[in-house]
Amino acid sequence: MTRSTGLTRRHVTAAGALLVTGCASHVPLTSGPPPVTAKLRVKVFPGSQNLALFTALHKGFFSKRGLDVDLQYTQNSVELRDDVARGAFQIAHSAIDNAVAMKDVAGHDIVIFMGGDNSMNEFFVQSDIAGIQQLRGRTLAVDAPNTAYALQAKMILLQAGIKPNEYQLKLVGGTFQRVRAMIDDKSNAATMLNPPFSVQAKAAGLRSLGRVSDLLGPYQGSGAFAMRTWANANGALLERYCAAYIESVRWAIAPANRQEATGLLAAELKLPPDVAAQTYAALTDPVNGLVRDARFDARGFDNVLKIRQELEARPGAPAPDPARYVDLRWYNAGLAQAGRG
Repeated sequence: MTRSTGLTRRHVTAAGALLVTGCASHVPLTSGPPPVTAKLRVKVFPGSQNLALFTALHKGFFSKRGLDVDLQYTQNSVELRDDVARGAFQIAHSAIDNAVAMKDVAGHDIVIFMGGDNSMNEFFVQSDIAGIQQLRGRTLAVDAPNTAYALQAKMILLQAGIKPNEYQLKLVGGTFQRVRAMIDDKSNAATMLNPPFSVQAKAAGLRSLGRVSDLLGPYQGSGAFAMRTWANANGALLERYCAAYIESVRWAIAPANRQEATGLLAAELKLPPDVAAQTYAALTDPVNGLVRDARFDARGFDNVLKIRQELEARPGAPAPDPARYVDLRWYNAGLAQAGRG
């Protein structure tokens, strides 16, 4: 399948996924007739954070729950937000700060319904930079200037006493574009990167000044969101989606599946074996990897809102109520369907 973004990926249909050897044993279902197959369009950034989605497609977790998922990549956060808002895609998995921006800036009624990870980001700089203070007057490479991982970087700089008018922003695009910009152009002094791009950055000689979890504390990074009207109208479908995703996370991070999951990463992201192995190790890190069952981190989301409030709204004012953005009832029902893992 050819993407509108110029990237491609194999589209595994519901029927095709059933042909995967042994997939039936991976997906316990309640008794009763199989659900009617429903088509879903899901948009994501390229990256290893999508391992559960790759797993759900290739191992049959989606198809066994009657879901025919078309997974496509985005070039940047503006494209992703616009496509969800206009209904071209029903679900997005990305930094959930994008969902906050959709609601607070663009006025779209979105709902965050599931977690994923803490962003797994590290703050990378050029090899000649030994500390954050050396970034004053330099260039920060970002996706968009006012969402998600750009705000992480801006807060890291602000905590070090470097104000927004003391450095330049360059809009480069998604993480896969930023790592290339950092390697190809040394004037790009700093950016946020997660695996496999953080693995590639270290191999190219870029320096990590620390993980987000160490520099900023708890953070709800990647998660899933949809337009609230669509979610309310398709509750049972969304519950099945959450159940399949939860089961896929469990399979993907299980030690017994390390070799197969690593191969899946290598194939989907076109990674050499050593990079795929290091990426899988990062994904299964108990502190900074994929969160088991894709649970939502309420403390981490509080931090997302506080950072956004400090940098984009009214510094010092109370952060907004998380309930304005989050509704986990579909996730909780999906978790019940998935059972104990």
